[in-house]
Amino acid sequence: MSVREIVLWPDPRLTQTCVPVEAITPEIETLAADMLETMYAAPGRGLAAPQVGVLQRLFVMDVGWKEGKSDPLVCINPMLQEVSEDRATGEEGCLSIPGVLAEVSRPAQVQMVWTGINGARYVQSFDGFAAACVQHELDHLDGVVTFDHLGADARAALMAEYAAQ
Repeated sequence: MSVREIVLWPDPRLTQTCVPVEAITPEIETLAADMLETMYAAPGRGLAAPQVGVLQRLFVMDVGWKEGKSDPLVCINPMLQEVSEDRATGEEGCLSIPGVLAEVSRPAQVQMVWTGINGARYVQSFDGFAAACVQHELDHLDGVVTFDHLGADARAALMAEYAAQ
């Protein structure tokens, strides 16, 4: 395992739609392990493949590790099956846009289906911070970043703040 370089905004790879993972190969296994190590080193709670320059539909997350409740997930070809009508707004950061926090409104609960690194299919419901994390990482697989969820004024202000760093 190794820590990979995190792609930073405005790298064009962050705006591209990722292709499905065709098979769980040794390269995919290494990518997933490297992504977990990179996420923990950053330190973050989620990381999508395009954030390390790989345009495939894979992300990793571990929302509880900072509180001593580690539960790492490797999500291959994830898809939302259900989203609640209830919304939740919270501050989101992004490892590819360091130093910037944005208020983002998202569905409060989601149900996701994905393939694990072991090849098994999983279905799980997420709420609270985990729901936001799932949606944030799925956004990356579709070429969407935090800035894309903001109105023009908020986007311009945060982009200026990021550029000034």
